[in-house]
Amino acid sequence: MRTAIRGIHHVTAIAGDPQANVDFYTGPLGLRLVKQTVNFDDPTTWHLYYGDAHGTPGSVLTFFPFVGARRGQPGAGQVTETAFAVPEAALGFWVDRLQAARLDPVVTDTEPDRPTTVRFRDPDGLPLSLVATPAGAAERMTPWPTADVAEHQAIRGFHGVRMAVLDVAASRAMLVDQLGFADRTAPGGPTRVEGADGGPGTFVELEGGPGMARGLPGAGTVHHVAFRVADDADQLAWREHVAATTPHVTPVADRQYFRSIYFREPGGVLYELATDGPGFTVDEAPEVLGSALRLPPWFEPRRTAIEAGLPPIR
Repeated sequence: MRTAIRGIHHVTAIAGDPQANVDFYTGPLGLRLVKQTVNFDDPTTWHLYYGDAHGTPGSVLTFFPFVGARRGQPGAGQVTETAFAVPEAALGFWVDRLQAARLDPVVTDTEPDRPTTVRFRDPDGLPLSLVATPAGAAERMTPWPTADVAEHQAIRGFHGVRMAVLDVAASRAMLVDQLGFADRTAPGGPTRVEGADGGPGTFVELEGGPGMARGLPGAGTVHHVAFRVADDADQLAWREHVAATTPHVTPVADRQYFRSIYFREPGGVLYELATDGPGFTVDEAPEVLGSALRLPPWFEPRRTAIEAGLPPIR
């Protein structure tokens, strides 16, 4: 038996300079750096994780930063916007903060069936947004206060993601008919679905059509989006279910902090199904999360060489 997919687990994107990445996400955005590790498929590259105080599934944006990486172009076959939830009462604070950081935020509150949204881009051009969220709507998250972002203002994890695809109907069908998301499309509004937990952190919106330009991977684009499955047994059941109709579903990969399988949906977006556990405290105490390079056991014998090959970050 499979349990329902609860919502978004994490989003992974590509960046350029790793120091600029750290400075932005822990600075203006006020997220916690919850893990410094390497790309398990390429240990010459950082893998940096940002999230709430604990790195709760549904709050974590991760990056593969490559020094000198060329800019990509968001488009069909990609997640084209990653939206965070912020308290409604803090939205004005965030607009002022983004303006002070010269990020040119654009506020929209006229779209059908959508709360007030503030759109901007990170230093690599990655499209981001902050969505006004009612108090108590993201109770699973533990805000990470900083010196200049108070707890009542801090980001509350994801609101959702927007994906660009060439065939909206086919991509919707996989999410709803195969992965069990609920259709929440409003009359006259965009195609929108919702994971089993409901509310912030579970929304996926689809846009596009046959004429949309395909995305080009590179800095400032999303590599994949991961959805939450309960545990290892649940993941295996989902793998069997998806593989029955979808080609090229990967074997289970051990990512140290969760287990993963990968496959592409009909529109070309790379999906991951990731377990909620064991979590980021498996190799670090909660109070020191993200404070040092952590390597899985199979890379520890190579630590000296790996550390020497990584660009330094503060």
